[in-house]
Amino acid sequence: MLLRITTIIKSARVAALGLLAAGMMAAPPLRAQQDAQLVIEAPELGRHFILDRAALGALPQTEFTTHTIWTEGPQRFCGVSLAVLLDHYRIEADQFDLVAVNDYLVTLGADDIGPVFPVIAHSRNGAPMSLRDKGPFWLVYDYDSNPDFQRETIYTRSVWQLERITAHSAPR
Repeated sequence: MLLRITTIIKSARVAALGLLAAGMMAAPPLRAQQDAQLVIEAPELGRHFILDRAALGALPQTEFTTHTIWTEGPQRFCGVSLAVLLDHYRIEADQFDLVAVNDYLVTLGADDIGPVFPVIAHSRNGAPMSLRDKGPFWLVYDYDSNPDFQRETIYTRSVWQLERITAHSAPR
């Protein structure tokens, strides 16, 4: 009798684990189910924007092919220049905090933002980037175009899985 109860319990555990695993495969994580969004905040200006791929794609686009230290072979990126994005939404600040999904934080000074680079890429090699593929948004530079873009400082600024930009002004 005890052997039979133990067998039933083991069978129930296996069935429960099977159902749990099937449920996990059937339903992607909540974050993956949500539409890709980039939050831009300028608290001192009273501005807050939530942008999706379509909103970023509606702005003037920058497209380039470059090599990265994180990928194999040349990569074609398409996105909007950070300078163009900030200008479009009339956000002026002394520094910008860029935060990734995993809370990785980089602070860029206004003078670190050029007229073209960095770019907030929303697609790579002609396809939208998934969270698993360093997307949905990745702050990138044309690393091949300028030796200054091949420095550790620039690599640490290349935030993938970018989800938030917060503008700050220096105290006056």
